[in-house]
Amino acid sequence: MRMSLEEPGAGPQNANLGADIDWAVAAKVGARLAPAGPKTTAYTLEKANVELLAAAVLAEGPVREVTGLADGLPVPAAQVVDRPGWIGAATQSMRSMLSPPKAEADTDTDTGTGTERPGLVRRVGGQASGAQAGAVLAFLSTAILGQYDPFTGEHGTLLLVTPNIIAVERALRVRPGDFRLWVCLHEVTHRVQFSSAPWLADYMKESVDLLGEEVDEPMSAIAGRLSAEVRRRRAGDGAPESAGILGLLTATQAAPQREAIERLLMLGTLLEGHADHVMDSVGPKVVPTVASIRRAFDGRRQRNPNPVQRIMRALLGVDAKMAQYVRGKAFVDEVVGTVGMTEFNAIWTGPETLPRSAEIEQPRLWIDRVLG
Repeated sequence: MRMSLEEPGAGPQNANLGADIDWAVAAKVGARLAPAGPKTTAYTLEKANVELLAAAVLAEGPVREVTGLADGLPVPAAQVVDRPGWIGAATQSMRSMLSPPKAEADTDTDTGTGTERPGLVRRVGGQASGAQAGAVLAFLSTAILGQYDPFTGEHGTLLLVTPNIIAVERALRVRPGDFRLWVCLHEVTHRVQFSSAPWLADYMKESVDLLGEEVDEPMSAIAGRLSAEVRRRRAGDGAPESAGILGLLTATQAAPQREAIERLLMLGTLLEGHADHVMDSVGPKVVPTVASIRRAFDGRRQRNPNPVQRIMRALLGVDAKMAQYVRGKAFVDEVVGTVGMTEFNAIWTGPETLPRSAEIEQPRLWIDRVLG
């Protein structure tokens, strides 16, 4: 499951978030710019696809057993894709998640008299934004191993990006079959989360919609929040996800949008941390080499990228994403270790039982508030 935030503009902020992006252009540009995957024979690629589809089914039982979730629900088939395929699926998901319902049709009013043509201007701007979005997706397409999308398909869509999985298992020198099942354990956990708590998708969509609402406030207010954010950074204050470009963009938002970003960050921290917890709980039972895979994979996460990659990671909030895994897993580990998985599952009841920012850092606060 992946989400990106639009950079705000001056004046009314983030009006109709994503509405003016031409997603068809984004898909075409992204597919054209996406680097080729690792060299493989047709036989190797097909074998990997078959193993991944089987691993996604195999992972479902152990994940449901450990989590106590999704019992009796159907097990939809996963989809294996290449990098352009992931980009195409991502653009479809973002179109449905970010774009508002189609309003009145655009009208081109130019009759040769110099009258402005807002429909044409909007389309040209949408194509430019689409090209920019495509370039970002091309960069991300090399890093995504798997993704659960709750916004497409009857039961959501679980995607497995075969060339990326092959590239990582080769780089880590781990047993391919074990690594493929290990990846599926994480992604299947996301499907189980959303299947067991259908309100999660609406909660995410409502938060994203709030980011797109028009907020008219003076530039002085935005500048003041930015200055305060810079002062906090100099003082070394702030949570890990507030670092980097994402923290600065959050500071430019008005209060309702900041609250929406906070909700999305806390939800992402929970979902990723829970998936990592489940992956490690299930792993020793079904993945023989899980310990060596975890060591190698964590080392890869911590490895310093080259300067260009560091810039892109900062712009796209990738480092904040890595912090989500660590902080979220620590929260889930402590709560489950204290009260057990059955009691922990109260967290999926509704928005009011999700952890708050302070509770992620101090899980006992969540236990006291929700479980009494």
